[in-house]
Amino acid sequence: MAPLPAAAPAFLFLSPPPGKLPANPRRPKPPCASSSPSLAEQLEPLSRRLLHGKPTPTEHAPDPTWVNPSKPKPNVLSLRRHRRRSPSSHPSSAPLQPLLRSIRALPDHADLAPTLHAFFPPASPPSASDALLLLNYLHPSWRKSLSLLAWLRRLPAGAFPLDTILFNVALKSLRAARQWPQAERLALDMVDSGVPLDNITYSTLITAARRCRQFGKAVEWFERMYAADGVLPDEVTYSAILDVYAQLGMKEEVLALFDRARGTGWKPDHVAFAVLAKMFGEAGDYDGIQFVFKEMREVGVKPNIFVYNALLEALGKTGKPGLARSLFDEMAAEGVEPNARTLTALAKIYGRARWGRDALQLWEQMREKKLPVDSILCNTLLSMCADVGLVAEAEQLFSEMNDTDMADVPKPDKWSYTAMINIYGSSGDADRALQLFAEMVEGGIEPNIMSYTIVIQCLGKAGRIRDAVEVLEAGMAKGLRPDDRLCGCLLSVVALSNGEETEMMLGCLEKVRSDLVKLIRMLRDAKVGIDDLTVELKRILNAAAPEVRRPYCNCLIDICCNHGYPLERAVELFRLARVYGLYSKIQTRKDEEWSLDLRSLSVGAAKTAFDDWMKTISEQKEEALPQTFSVYTGSSTHKFAQGLATAFAAHLEQVAAPFHASESQLGSFISTRDDLLPWLQNNRSSPVVAV
Repeated sequence: MAPLPAAAPAFLFLSPPPGKLPANPRRPKPPCASSSPSLAEQLEPLSRRLLHGKPTPTEHAPDPTWVNPSKPKPNVLSLRRHRRRSPSSHPSSAPLQPLLRSIRALPDHADLAPTLHAFFPPASPPSASDALLLLNYLHPSWRKSLSLLAWLRRLPAGAFPLDTILFNVALKSLRAARQWPQAERLALDMVDSGVPLDNITYSTLITAARRCRQFGKAVEWFERMYAADGVLPDEVTYSAILDVYAQLGMKEEVLALFDRARGTGWKPDHVAFAVLAKMFGEAGDYDGIQFVFKEMREVGVKPNIFVYNALLEALGKTGKPGLARSLFDEMAAEGVEPNARTLTALAKIYGRARWGRDALQLWEQMREKKLPVDSILCNTLLSMCADVGLVAEAEQLFSEMNDTDMADVPKPDKWSYTAMINIYGSSGDADRALQLFAEMVEGGIEPNIMSYTIVIQCLGKAGRIRDAVEVLEAGMAKGLRPDDRLCGCLLSVVALSNGEETEMMLGCLEKVRSDLVKLIRMLRDAKVGIDDLTVELKRILNAAAPEVRRPYCNCLIDICCNHGYPLERAVELFRLARVYGLYSKIQTRKDEEWSLDLRSLSVGAAKTAFDDWMKTISEQKEEALPQTFSVYTGSSTHKFAQGLATAFAAHLEQVAAPFHASESQLGSFISTRDDLLPWLQNNRSSPVVAV
């Protein structure tokens, strides 16, 4: 069995990394331990400022359960050279019909040897054309294909010469069934038997490995294609291996292979351009997307539906909704009919950009032209309605999905119900959200963790803490395992509760995350020192997923502010979070303006950040201060978004801070040095401004 080479093709080689520099003999020796701190002591302050990049495994950390309902599963582009014709319709297959019927009657795992021996006696073995017809007929059943191939190989020497074509047909059957180990074993068997591997063999193997997401194997066989046999790839192989490199994040290799293939006269097809567009979109590389457009114009390839879809998705990920809309208009002008994936990509873009008017136009076009829909598109449209506040439109679509007379519209699933619950939760309609959640359960549709999180968050905002507790306990009785996001939701409900309801929520939270409850009780106790808080907070943050670490801190600060904990607690939490890099980019200093960006903070965290900022400014020398100070709270275009602007304006009024709302930019508050300095001098005696 010939081993696969580990070396990459020559055109992909990069220059070797430089060797290590020799030690400098004249470099002075470090001082002894007695005259300076040890290395561990020097690194200890740094270690306190670092969090792990990945959550540390803990007993409470469940497997990831969050899935984007509007994102389809990874798919493989279909690469077909020729349309497959049914063997039974072939004019020369008539004599084989009795054999075909006999094989069809056998179970999938049956040995075909007895049936084949009865039809082909030793004196008259099958011809090459008969063997190919049989293999094509058995294409849907890879086990029968391998059984037929094994029988042919057992025939007496010279009775039936095996060639590459027969192996290629069997490999295609294995590729269609996504049986990668069997396919690779058969290919290596070809090598051992001396059967040459041609371009079709390698192309089939590479595309089979890609379909099975065995990207490393695809690269190995592509490298062997050059190194072992010197076989040149064709257009299908180039497109397939480009996709493999892109899936592996090997952007430089993709571009190197693309340039080399173009230099040999290869004309990229639609699949290759779709692969490039997807790769640049995943990387958020707008220049790369422009490169795709340029190359398509030079080659003279007009985008088809697959390329348009890839480009639309890429533009959405690079944050270019205007260009995506123009591309969709161009697509319509070219007469390319959009499919469900096209509309899904556009709905995501409009929802993310909060483009309510464009979302409505897209909706009207779909209703007027009766464009095709599937469950992913419907769920994406419902999510888009939640993003831009289109309640009536969402209710209309959801009603049609429940209408048994509309066969062309998919029935609602758990993602559909979750999207509708999110719409009602965003609008503050807790009654309707809870009612729909109950309908979902009664209808036999098991809620997922996202459904529980959204309905509990909605009930918490509505002040219905007991209902939120009942929903959580009912879910846990059915086996619900709260993850980091749901635990963050429970922290936010704790911040919104009071009195006995707070203890009820803490009791629920303690069942799944006792460490969070322990930290909350430590924050409540004025006798607990900052060092103990630092150790516990860092341990909790390291055990949490990176995307929930800042929301955790936001909620913990809200709890301190809302429940009357010691005044310094919120500030201590905020400063620790800044040390750990969770609030590292909220302050900006320029020569003429200092600014504070509060858009990613909760209300309590925003107030704490502002008060800490004022304290920092008050400690500066007057001549070092700029002329202007700005605070950005953001102004969401979401119909139901509450935002920070109103709460922050109330806080400014409470502390009498000399900031006024900007007339030119919504969600922005401005002050001047002349107005701010007197206020700072009056409040300098207070260590922390009341929150």
